[in-house]
Amino acid sequence: MESKTKNKQTRQQIERMAQRAFAGEGLAAGDEAVRELKEGWFNAAYAIRLAGGREVILKIAPPQGAEVMQYEQNIMATEVASMRLVRQNPAIPVPEIYFFDGARDLCNADYFFMEKIDGDNLEHVKAGLPAATQEAVDRRIGAIIREVNTFPGTYFGYDGNPKLRADTWKEAFLKIVEATLEDAAAKDAVFDYSYDELRAVVLKHAPALDEITAPCLVHWDAWNPNFFVKEGAITGIIDFERALWAEPLMEAQFRSLFESGITAAMRGYGKTTFTFAEEQRNYLYSLHLGLVMNTECYYRNYDTDDIFNFSRQYIATNMAWLTAN
Repeated sequence: MESKTKNKQTRQQIERMAQRAFAGEGLAAGDEAVRELKEGWFNAAYAIRLAGGREVILKIAPPQGAEVMQYEQNIMATEVASMRLVRQNPAIPVPEIYFFDGARDLCNADYFFMEKIDGDNLEHVKAGLPAATQEAVDRRIGAIIREVNTFPGTYFGYDGNPKLRADTWKEAFLKIVEATLEDAAAKDAVFDYSYDELRAVVLKHAPALDEITAPCLVHWDAWNPNFFVKEGAITGIIDFERALWAEPLMEAQFRSLFESGITAAMRGYGKTTFTFAEEQRNYLYSLHLGLVMNTECYYRNYDTDDIFNFSRQYIATNMAWLTAN
């Protein structure tokens, strides 16, 4: 009974949100008009069928007062702004944002409606694609991310949190890492290294960050689950919520999470060799990612320890290189 009541309330609330977004047009009849998408770990998302038959996606941010990490502050506004920005480039298949509402009167959170992408989630279907198609898809992803990185910024850091911005990349990155450690400390997180050891190794390699003088838009979260594919071609890229103004090497395509060496995505991007300073930055960014993944486990209710265990090993791998070099 509680579940049914909750579902009814959700539908009524979404009905009002849709009417505001689409000039009075509400939801289609039937239970299938609102279908929750449960793959995301941060926002709530729904596939919506409107009264006129059109299908759209609704994304709702965590409610006001929800406990989030510092870099996650106001990230839905960042996502909407980033997607509207990159849509100016037709080479980037980003869905259209139909409506963004930050008033927080119909629900206790920001939300937006966007175009539903035609295609399948790449994470679900990639393994079943022929090897040549997989490589072509990865090359295309690299090319798309290169296009994302062509948008210039006026500062380094995050749109949603002015405390995590700076005029230089080194200052901004050090703030970002420190904020992650602060978020971890707030949850009494214990790494396999002391906080001082982690800070020291970042400072050791921080001079390599001085090479970066021009901020560009970085998606940062462009993993397979955030791409859609149809008939062997990329049809969409989503989830710009964690975008920031940084350098291209922060992109997922340069992280050795699941494969090492020169990948098809790197070839598609056009970046297949790295100077020592670039290697330093790659390992710094990988360490930062590992720390974020580990710390997020204290802020989320994951069903398994898979991410926690993986992030511990990933931190260790990157710490070993950074300590030895």
